Amino acid sequence: MSTTVQAPRTERSIGSAGRGSPRPPRRRHTVLEVVGALVVAIGAATTANALGVSDAIAFVAIGYAAFVAVVAVVELFGNGRSRRRVVAPEIDLTSESSPAPAGATSLVPREVPPLHAAPEPDDLPDVPIKRRKVGPAEFLDAGVATLVAAAVAEIIRIVLRMQSLVGLAIWWYVAFIAVYFLLTRDNTDAETALDRVVTVVVWSVGLLMISVLAWLITTVVTKGLPMLSWEFLTNDLSKTGPLDPGGGAAHAIVGTFEQVGIATLVVVPLGILTAVYLHEIRGRIAAPIRFIVDAMSGLPSIVAGLLIYTVWVGGHGFSGVAGSAALVVLMLPTMTRATEEILRTVPNSLREGALALGAPQWRLVQSVVLPTALAGIVTAGLLAVARAIGETAPMLLTAFGSDSMNLNPFHGPQSDLPLFVYKLLFLPNKTQIDRAWTGALVLVLLVLVLFVTARLVARRGLKRLGGAR
Repeated sequence: MSTTVQAPRTERSIGSAGRGSPRPPRRRHTVLEVVGALVVAIGAATTANALGVSDAIAFVAIGYAAFVAVVAVVELFGNGRSRRRVVAPEIDLTSESSPAPAGATSLVPREVPPLHAAPEPDDLPDVPIKRRKVGPAEFLDAGVATLVAAAVAEIIRIVLRMQSLVGLAIWWYVAFIAVYFLLTRDNTDAETALDRVVTVVVWSVGLLMISVLAWLITTVVTKGLPMLSWEFLTNDLSKTGPLDPGGGAAHAIVGTFEQVGIATLVVVPLGILTAVYLHEIRGRIAAPIRFIVDAMSGLPSIVAGLLIYTVWVGGHGFSGVAGSAALVVLMLPTMTRATEEILRTVPNSLREGALALGAPQWRLVQSVVLPTALAGIVTAGLLAVARAIGETAPMLLTAFGSDSMNLNPFHGPQSDLPLFVYKLLFLPNKTQIDRAWTGALVLVLLVLVLFVTARLVARRGLKRLGGAR
C-alpha cells in the first residue's frame, strides 16, 4: 500500500501579476494613510469654512471627523482583499520500481521536486498576463484617491487664490493620479499599479476627447438646424438684406464644390505618380522629394495662401481657381504620404509573380499594384479632400468671397462655405449669425459624408486585399 505525505497547508495570495506565485502579506504604509487622512481633513475643514462655518470648535470637529473617517475606511476595507487557500498536491513517497509488499510501508522517498520551483524558460506559456478584474477594493482606492485629490485641489485653490475651474480640475487630476498610484502599489505591486494608472489616463483622455467632440457637434446642430431648409440650400445672399429673413448659402456650396473639385483633379494624379516614384521606382531624387513632401505636411495654411497671392492673385485678381491652387499645396502632401503607405500594404508576392511572368515595371504598376491598392488610394483622396474642405485662411487671400452666385471659378471673387461662415459669424446681427451656424452645419455634414465614405471604401479595400493574399 502506497503512502502519501501531504505538505502542510499554506495560505498564499494570488498576485495579479504572478500566476499563483506566493506573495508577501500586504504592507501597511501608515505614513501614507496618515498623510492622506490629514489632507482630506484639511480639505473638509476648508470646505466647511468656505460654506460659512466660522465656529472654531465646529471647524476642528469637522477636520477631526474627516481624519478619523478616512483612517477607519482604509483600515476596515483595506484588509479585506480577497485571498484564497492553495493546498499543495499530495506527494507520493512510494518507489515506482520496487513496489512495497502488502501491509508494508516504504520509507524510501521518491525524488520530490520543490513545491515552488520556478519553471524553465522554455516551459513558460507564450500568453499575455491577464490582470485580475476590478473589484470593490479597487473602487475603494479610487474613492479615497478622489477625496484626497479634491482636498489637495481645494488647498491649492486657497493658497494660490485660484479662480479658474480648469486649473482646479487639472490640479485635482494630477493629485488623483499620484495618490491612486501610491494606494494601488501599496495593495498590489508597482507593475500592477502602473498598469492601472496608464489605464485610467488612457480612458480619461479618450473620454475627454469624445466629450469635446460631442459638445462641438451638439452645439453646431442645435444652433444650425433651425434655419436648415431647402431654401437655404438653393438661394444666395445677393438679394437678401442683413435683417431680412430667408437667403441661403447656395453660392458658397457651389464655390466649395468647384474649388475642391479642381484641386482634387490636380492632386489625385500628381499624388499617385509621386507616391509610385517614391515607393516603386525609388529613383535618385526620391530622398529630397520625400523631404519636401514631409516639409509641406507641416506648412501653415496661411503660408499657402500667401504663396498663391504673391504668384497669381497679384497679376490676375481674386478667383476660385486661385483658391484651388492654395488647396493643392495643402492637399498634395496628404495625398502623397497616404498613397505611399497604401502601396506598402500591397504584398510583394504579387510583384514577384508579375516580374516572373516577364512584365516590365510600368506594366507591373499599372496592372497589379494600382488595381490592388485602388480602394486605399480612393480613401487617401477622400482624406485629402476632407483636409482642405474646411480651410479659411488661404481663401481670404485667394478667392476673397462673394455674396452672389459665381459659376466661373476662373474670373472674379468666389465664396465657399468656410468663408461664408467666417464672414457672417462675427457680424453684430442675430440673423446673420444664425446663417453662419447653419453654414457650419452644412460643412460638418459634408465632412461627415466624406469620412463615412472613406471608411466604407477602406473596409472594402481591406476585404479585397485579404482575398488577394
